[in-house]
Amino acid sequence: MSYQIDINGNIKDFEILNRNENSISARIDGKVYDLDLLETEPGLFNIIYKGKNYNFEVIPKENKTFQVATSKNTLEIEIIDAESRYMKNRKGAEEEDAAYISTPMPGQVVKILVEEGQEVKGGETVIIVSAMKMESEYKVVKDRIIKEILVKEGDNIEGDQPLILFE
Repeated sequence: MSYQIDINGNIKDFEILNRNENSISARIDGKVYDLDLLETEPGLFNIIYKGKNYNFEVIPKENKTFQVATSKNTLEIEIIDAESRYMKNRKGAEEEDAAYISTPMPGQVVKILVEEGQEVKGGETVIIVSAMKMESEYKVVKDRIIKEILVKEGDNIEGDQPLILFE
């Protein structure tokens, strides 16, 4: 399975190619690394790469973020998988000052719960979209007036496509 990793703001493509006990083969930005990885104590790791020994500590933070400390550096690392990318994009789509609601990924409009000109209260669901076999409710963050509905129930939609505009 492939992911992206954000290391101090630098995004890298990451994929574990093979794992057999402590031996791991991983591809990072197209380059393959063969590593011997051992957790010596909870949160403390030892890696051998090309005959050199590296020790580091992994401190879990919130969600899929970690602080990784070596004897020389401390790095902030976030694992970016499909779920975290979806949640991050969805938060951006529901920002308080957004002029519209959109979904971060392609899907299908399941139900539209509002009409043009309708006043809606913050926290109220306005549209339900199905994507990746899951239905997601999209709510307004604050009181709004529906200006225009750009889709119909059953429409297939693209990611980041405006669905409902606000006044």
